[in-house]
Amino acid sequence: MTAPGTARDRLAPKARPLVDALSAAFPDLGGTVTDAAEARRILAATPAPGKTAPPVGAVLDRVVPGPAGAPDLPVRVYRPEGAGRPRPTVVFFHGGGYTLCGLDTHDATARTLCAASGAVVVSVAYRLAPEHRFPAAADDAYAALCWAAARAGAGGLGGDPDAVVTAGDSSGGGLATVAALTARDRGGPAVALQVLIYPLLDAAQDSDSYTTNASGCFLTAAHLRWFWEQYLGPDGDGTHPYASPAAADLSGLPPAHIVTAGCDPLCDEGAAYAVRLGLAGVPVTRGHYPGMFHGFLGFPRLLDDARAAVANVAEAVASTVTDRKISGDVGGVTG
Repeated sequence: MTAPGTARDRLAPKARPLVDALSAAFPDLGGTVTDAAEARRILAATPAPGKTAPPVGAVLDRVVPGPAGAPDLPVRVYRPEGAGRPRPTVVFFHGGGYTLCGLDTHDATARTLCAASGAVVVSVAYRLAPEHRFPAAADDAYAALCWAAARAGAGGLGGDPDAVVTAGDSSGGGLATVAALTARDRGGPAVALQVLIYPLLDAAQDSDSYTTNASGCFLTAAHLRWFWEQYLGPDGDGTHPYASPAAADLSGLPPAHIVTAGCDPLCDEGAAYAVRLGLAGVPVTRGHYPGMFHGFLGFPRLLDDARAAVANVAEAVASTVTDRKISGDVGGVTG
């Protein structure tokens, strides 16, 4: 459960100016801004401050097959520096409430993950709402996973067919676990790990942190209501497990590493998902950062907790190649 006090009071001091800058640049979703196209224009005109894009070995834009009857999917493939040994293949889904963002907004995050973990990262431009509502993004996520897994072996992407990882932040974290759920339900492909970074998991929006962290720390409960309205539309089924995996049967899923931020409306649903995975027999590690906000992992140059979170994610991803087990809680006790 989220600690008492206003979310702003609980923010780490170094995070406060960054939160102020992000909040000033972000559209007033569900308030003065209700049109997704307008929100995208605002974001494009005011890129987030403080993000760095570390060098990687190579970057390639391409398109891959989408779901049956749907358009092809743009992806961006990041290869780490060096060669000659098997690496994980990470299928990465960007955040943005299923409505905003894309390959460019999350370029720095994908590069950081590639450089820190030594993995090949396949960043996926899934279809966005409201133009393409649920289950379009979920279907695209599974199609991208199938494409990457088929090419993860020798001579392909990462070189280790047993080290395919799904990963994402926010709505992308929701898609990362939905892709793993779909793979379980459809008999493959095999997923070695799911990395869920402050994931969006429950259309009910009724956890305690939706109230205690409703405003003041960049992402707000009002933003999230607007995101779900765009994604589901008036007739969408928010209880479907591929929309709200928080209510899904979690048995038989791959191990998970979950990152949560204490000043985030999504904090409690990420924590609850970790507990439910454990009860279902799924190995889980969790990095919890009490003084951090939604989106903090994208700023390792500015925040100690972001650097720690990136290091823990990278270790979990790298461990899939050497078949090391992951269990228990790691990091995140400061801030």
